[in-house]
Amino acid sequence: MNNLLSNLPADLSEEVFQTLLSHDQLRIERIVSQGHTSPPQGWYDQDEHEWVLVLQGTGELTFEDGRVTRLSAGDYLNIPAHCKHKVSWTDPEQATVWLAIFYR
Repeated sequence: MNNLLSNLPADLSEEVFQTLLSHDQLRIERIVSQGHTSPPQGWYDQDEHEWVLVLQGTGELTFEDGRVTRLSAGDYLNIPAHCKHKVSWTDPEQATVWLAIFYR
């Protein structure tokens, strides 16, 4: 048995992406951030839809239309394919653990 909140990386100098499951139409990732953000230039513009859940910590997503959404433990949202967005803030004091499900 595995636990999404155990074995968190000790070195978070870089954001950590771990693929938990991958299939033709589906990919599930655990992402661990601590003070990380998307690069200042550009947006994520994905071919897949993304359903994201914050399991621990707090993060903020900014969308190209100006919307800003802060997510804390238990909060989730669905990001449609090609909805341009970026991670604009994650808690620098504790690890933020995201569960991201990418699907077509």
